[in-house]
Amino acid sequence: MPYYIGDVIKEEKKLIARTPEKFRETGVEVRIDTRVEEVDGKAGEVRLADGTRLPYDILVLGTGTTPLLPGIPGEDREGVFTLKTFTDALRIKAWLREVPCRKAIIIGAGFIGMEMSEAIRNLGIETQVFHRGTLPVNRWDPEFSQVVLDELRRHQVDFVTDAETKAIEAGKDHRLRLVTNHGEAEADMILMAVGIRPEVTLAKQMGLPLGETGAIRVNFSQMTPREGVYAVGDCCESFHRVSGHWVNIPLGDIANKQGRVAGRNIGGGAMIFPGIVGAQSFQVFDLEVAATGLDERAAAAVGFHPVSMLSWGNAIAGPMPGNTKLGLKLIADRATGRLLGAQAVGEAGAVSRINTLSCALWAGLTLDDVGYLDLAYAPPFSGSWDLIHIAAQALRRQI
Repeated sequence: MPYYIGDVIKEEKKLIARTPEKFRETGVEVRIDTRVEEVDGKAGEVRLADGTRLPYDILVLGTGTTPLLPGIPGEDREGVFTLKTFTDALRIKAWLREVPCRKAIIIGAGFIGMEMSEAIRNLGIETQVFHRGTLPVNRWDPEFSQVVLDELRRHQVDFVTDAETKAIEAGKDHRLRLVTNHGEAEADMILMAVGIRPEVTLAKQMGLPLGETGAIRVNFSQMTPREGVYAVGDCCESFHRVSGHWVNIPLGDIANKQGRVAGRNIGGGAMIFPGIVGAQSFQVFDLEVAATGLDERAAAAVGFHPVSMLSWGNAIAGPMPGNTKLGLKLIADRATGRLLGAQAVGEAGAVSRINTLSCALWAGLTLDDVGYLDLAYAPPFSGSWDLIHIAAQALRRQI
């Protein structure tokens, strides 16, 4: 959706996978802009906001997430947005089209905050990010997060650290004024991007068990502990193949896979969702940022003995013109040499390396395995010893 708001994707219809009309052609009735107020599990009925009651034999919950808000006065003012749904994207783009917008403020420095800072800045709008920490995207090593911060500043995105938001008021020179512990800042729009949580209101009302993450508990077939009730997507948990724990990582690709698994089982087949390794990526201006698996803190929390190393190299062979700096961090278990996680940042090659290392995590490979993986080699794409090989061998020597 940030790419639609930023005018990279020009037509909104390209964001719609299938319209209600297309669904209807295959015998599926879709009701949009319809709120479910209650699920009566005993009666097997769903009650809609207009009072309509719909009976069901099998129920699938795909309620997604709810945006977190800082809970400050004025956060419901016109011109203050969250970005979670397609409707949110339409509202933001309409606002930018209809309202003279000279400056935007983004509160939060996670994935959405980073992608939206690029989208808005590339529209020629002055952009300012307020973040309660000191560096953006705290999943990544501080050295990599600093590279992201440098990239923001290189593109004239102002980044305010250790910020506490206190209120949103009417502005004087712009439509809105954000009051913080650093003083006041004005803008014509404000985006709240401070995080999300699983939307489990209906699940709680039904008495469905939640996992330790606060998301709906499911098994490998996406079924909840309630017979005939499934949950898929951001509202439910997934099994993490590296940690061995159930986690909640709200990403669209995970949701799509879980939906297919639930559908296959509901349709009479037999299928399981084999889990995830936590692969994630985003782009901010000219920088690729990606990670997979566990970081040191998460690895230690589940009983591993993590050891890590951060390496810098080239995305392509050194003698090639235009070689690009690439950073790669590997995390492994000191006791077994098993690869536990990886992070990467660079103008090219970061996502492809993380995808390769995600496969290594999926297969449970050790550093010895990774250090000699058979990877496709050609100078425009990597050296004969790829940074993956170099980093794995260096970390293995440290163990």
